[in-house]
Amino acid sequence: MERNPDHLAKTPFDLLVVGGGINGAAIAHIGARRGLKVALLEKGDFASGTSSKSTKLIHGGIRYLENLELDLVYESLHERRLQLEAAPHLVKPLSIVIPVYHGDKRPLWMMKLGVSCYDGLAGKAVIQKHRNLTAAEVLELAPAARREGLRGGVLYWDAQMDDFRLCLANVVSAVQAGAQAVNYVEVISFIKDNDRAVGVRAVDLLADHTLEVYAKNVVCALGPWTNQLLRMDNPSAPKRIRMTKGIHLVYPGKVSAHGFLIPAKKDDRVFFILPWRGNSLIGTTDTVYSGSPDDVRTESEDVDYLLSEADRVFPGVRFEKSSVLSTFAGIRPLIRRGGSPSKVSRKHMIHRSHSGIWFVAGGKYTTYRRVAVDCLDKIRRGTYGLKHFRLHGGGNLLQTAEDAAREFNVPPEAARAVMSAHGTAYRDVLQRVLGRPEFGQIVCEAPLILKAQIVHAVEAEMARTPDDVIRRLALDSLVNVPAECLGAIEEVLKARGYFS
Repeated sequence: MERNPDHLAKTPFDLLVVGGGINGAAIAHIGARRGLKVALLEKGDFASGTSSKSTKLIHGGIRYLENLELDLVYESLHERRLQLEAAPHLVKPLSIVIPVYHGDKRPLWMMKLGVSCYDGLAGKAVIQKHRNLTAAEVLELAPAARREGLRGGVLYWDAQMDDFRLCLANVVSAVQAGAQAVNYVEVISFIKDNDRAVGVRAVDLLADHTLEVYAKNVVCALGPWTNQLLRMDNPSAPKRIRMTKGIHLVYPGKVSAHGFLIPAKKDDRVFFILPWRGNSLIGTTDTVYSGSPDDVRTESEDVDYLLSEADRVFPGVRFEKSSVLSTFAGIRPLIRRGGSPSKVSRKHMIHRSHSGIWFVAGGKYTTYRRVAVDCLDKIRRGTYGLKHFRLHGGGNLLQTAEDAAREFNVPPEAARAVMSAHGTAYRDVLQRVLGRPEFGQIVCEAPLILKAQIVHAVEAEMARTPDDVIRRLALDSLVNVPAECLGAIEEVLKARGYFS
């Protein structure tokens, strides 16, 4: 996957997608598979915004049952099954426990009923059937949980994902199908002919060069930046989305091998404590946000809120603010309707402006394929994305990590780590070691990283900055990336003229 912004101006496209988050990446991917000539532009790195700031779940949305959004839950549960099949290396089953305490707003009978309904809506797409738990069984799964007032709980199944690499897999799949995808290209205006949009003017931020890209159809899949480009198209356009901020924190060690869904005591929200890369991912918050999507950040009170609620349920862990490994904040783009942030629907919207630009907004990560199909069906119908959906690296591995280690002369744990990140495309990474044994150097121990992975990130995944590489290597949850690894990243980037 090469970065060639100059190729964008050579010929008109059938479809120009602005926005390299999960929705834009999937629209480009499915559009290219349907035979459209596609270009994909992203002003930063792919998935560097909201699409890598999620709770890392592919899920039906059990809390949407309270809002009676049965159609959304049903659709999400069936999309969950499809993602498990399309990218088994990136989307994996995860058991989640809901503990219920005396005085909780949602009593145990309600949780049992809700989870039964959840599995019922999944039908044949259920991962495993739920289990009702006694208080003793909850404590057996999580000994650090608070014992006082514990009534019992339920255990159900959803799926956990690597959100960044899932988005990147869609970008790579789009390019493999013939699309032109370029990061660090920012749209500065729309090109119009008789009031109809026929393309965009954009700046290649890495070369400080302006270019024009023409297309029969322009789709903006911009997440929290939707309102900004709506106004770029039409200064008087009404806002279509509202923004809420969600923050997460990574805490050292695993609270449990299972995820936990916790009803907060202070308000009507729920949040998760999930096993994540050997540690615990805690989040999310859900508060109204009115600032710039480019300036979103974690505030101290956000961290206090999550740690306080986590400590209430898991006093045996003794959560300390000073021990937090890292935090991240993201913005959810929600369709503008009334209600509190936690009650607003995660359904999506597809709007066509007077100038013919398609704006895609809302939705949730789990339903990204459905969002892309709905958008493309309005432009050119096709069967790909409905009857078939494949992702780069998907499928069953035909070789064990031990066999791959012997073939490519790398440690088995290194082969296993590469397989976990790249699935069936692991050979594209490990073959770089053949003939270049220095690429087999281990530059980071936890997680284990080979120099070949850095080279692959730069040469085949369009990484252009140290942060780009860090995201691709799943090092972004560390407070401090090891100096040896940072040095190797800078060395590879400098050798190719991307870092000075």
